[in-house]
Amino acid sequence: MSESHANVQSTPAVTVKALTYVLSIVLWLCAIYYAFTLEWARTLFTLGLFGLAFGIYILDELIQPLEEKRYNEIYLLLICLATVVITVTYLMLNFEELLFQRTGVGRHDEYVLALLFTLTMFYLIYRAFGMAFLSVIAGGFLYAWLGAHLPGILGHGGLSITRILNVFVLDFEGFFGSISGIVAAWVSLFLLYAGLLHGYGAFDYVMRLAFRASDYIRSGIAQSAVVASLAIGSINGAQVANAAMTGSVTIPLMKDAGLKSSTAAGIEAVASSGGQIMPPVMGAAAFIMASILGISYVEVLVAGIVPALTFYIAVGIAVHYKAINQNIMYGGSIDVEEEVGMEKSQAEFLSETVKLGIPFLVLIYTLGIAQWTVTSAALYTSIAMFATGVAFPLGERALGWNELSIVDLFRMTIEGAKYGAIVFAPIAVIVAAINAIVDILVTTGVPGKLALALMDLSGGVLIIALILAMIICIILGLGMPTVAAYTIVALLVAPALVEGFALDRLTVHYFVFYAAILSGITPPIAIAVVVTTGIAQSNFWASALEAVKIAAPLFVLPFAFIYNPEIIVGGFTAHKVYSSLVLLGGAAVLVHGLNYYGRAFASRTVYFGFRGLFVVLGVVIMAAPSDLLRSALLVVAGVAIFWQIMEVNEMDITTVRASVRRRL
Repeated sequence: MSESHANVQSTPAVTVKALTYVLSIVLWLCAIYYAFTLEWARTLFTLGLFGLAFGIYILDELIQPLEEKRYNEIYLLLICLATVVITVTYLMLNFEELLFQRTGVGRHDEYVLALLFTLTMFYLIYRAFGMAFLSVIAGGFLYAWLGAHLPGILGHGGLSITRILNVFVLDFEGFFGSISGIVAAWVSLFLLYAGLLHGYGAFDYVMRLAFRASDYIRSGIAQSAVVASLAIGSINGAQVANAAMTGSVTIPLMKDAGLKSSTAAGIEAVASSGGQIMPPVMGAAAFIMASILGISYVEVLVAGIVPALTFYIAVGIAVHYKAINQNIMYGGSIDVEEEVGMEKSQAEFLSETVKLGIPFLVLIYTLGIAQWTVTSAALYTSIAMFATGVAFPLGERALGWNELSIVDLFRMTIEGAKYGAIVFAPIAVIVAAINAIVDILVTTGVPGKLALALMDLSGGVLIIALILAMIICIILGLGMPTVAAYTIVALLVAPALVEGFALDRLTVHYFVFYAAILSGITPPIAIAVVVTTGIAQSNFWASALEAVKIAAPLFVLPFAFIYNPEIIVGGFTAHKVYSSLVLLGGAAVLVHGLNYYGRAFASRTVYFGFRGLFVVLGVVIMAAPSDLLRSALLVVAGVAIFWQIMEVNEMDITTVRASVRRRL
């Protein structure tokens, strides 16, 4: 056989790649059809969409083993694919009978199929998220099965294997339950929007926009990484994926500008994690929160604005300190756009701004102003992105700005759709698993037992209960996608705090939401830091320490929500504004204590004692329940910072007055 003939001949890997594209298109066509018509029952739609997502994930995982001829892995994945296809097809064909006529009752062959499907899901979870999370899921299964043998408060009557399999698969309550339904109906189309954004060049645009700021401020290169990661991460919905995608560009640029490898890795990890709390999408967790609490998405969005701004501004201050301390170069010292290959004329840049801005305005209008359903808002936002993503490049070609053809735009659209499906697939896997385990744990009364355990361990002291709850949330977060991390803590941990201490539900849900995200930057888990450390080639523990110091306000904000609930709940009042400003001041004091580069004392003991004082003041100003105490300490901290800066710069009050007069 000639070499040319061999090159054109299809290989199994090429065939699988092609099939992945086809299934991606089918998945989005199903999602669009459902959003337009609402013709299918949501459970049936969830079953079909998640089945397609599982298939896409398996096919994507097959490509590398096929290329490397790892036959044992290939056979196992093919068995998983066959199990998914057979199970989902059987459930769809017998949907009405299983749901309405034989709820809780299955035949022997159905239980065998359900068991095979459950084992398949366990294996997919292991491939997607590793042994740590598989241990959590398998532990939940074993807890439900062996509960009768457990002592004390943990014990329960125990569930039979057939009862567990009914919940997991045959009764449509587990893998395809209510949370999976929300993700399928509400979140999926936002991943199509994210995919189209990627396909039409939004990533390059955001990076270019962010880096333009680097010409004007000393810490611009580092700040641009924060802006880019926050913007992309808000829609991406997965801090690990966001860290890998944006970090591959931002970390080398920060290092070239003069930042230490560990600092660059820490900044990117924090920004990628912080993107999950940024409105309007908030990593898609906002939609789940609205559904669980039975309130509108707008209420969730408004509640999240102040904390997000506080976090962003505080991180900006910390990053500025890091940049000055490490003598980072101005953005003008580096040809950023040449390095990342993104030269554009002003007219082209404006055209791209309008192209990407119109769909975002559609999203804001449909969700925030017209208050359409989340499904409709996501649908029309995706349609707008497709329309502008095709029309604007064609117009630019007519003006001679690019040479993109219809074929090129078709390829970009298909690539974007495939990218969105590939991002959605592991999210579907993990959400289905969490839905199954949470349903089982709720059946065995775990939320109520957790509430009793928290009350017992904390002795009824709220602050101790909150610290314990935060630790649990960080452990359960395990670096999962934001939707999955929030879902598991919202259904297991949040009820314990609400029932045990009669706290406001919205503030509690924001508490567990923020706490779950912290797993990405909290050692020893710190999965986002693991990714950025690999890119930066830095020491993990040094990078994790930098991340914790930069993101310190994120650890305190959840406590501020509980002790100062006006930050989250209530209308736009003078008290809310005042409390929010004090919160911001406290966050600034906290990051100043941890990251300020100046040294006003020769003694190391006094120097670190002074920094520790700022940290304590910042924490108390942010979270103390007394407005009077917070305000007084903010004044004290402000005076101390002013004095410290003058000492570091060897200034006196006369010099400061003269400097102010010159500026005026």
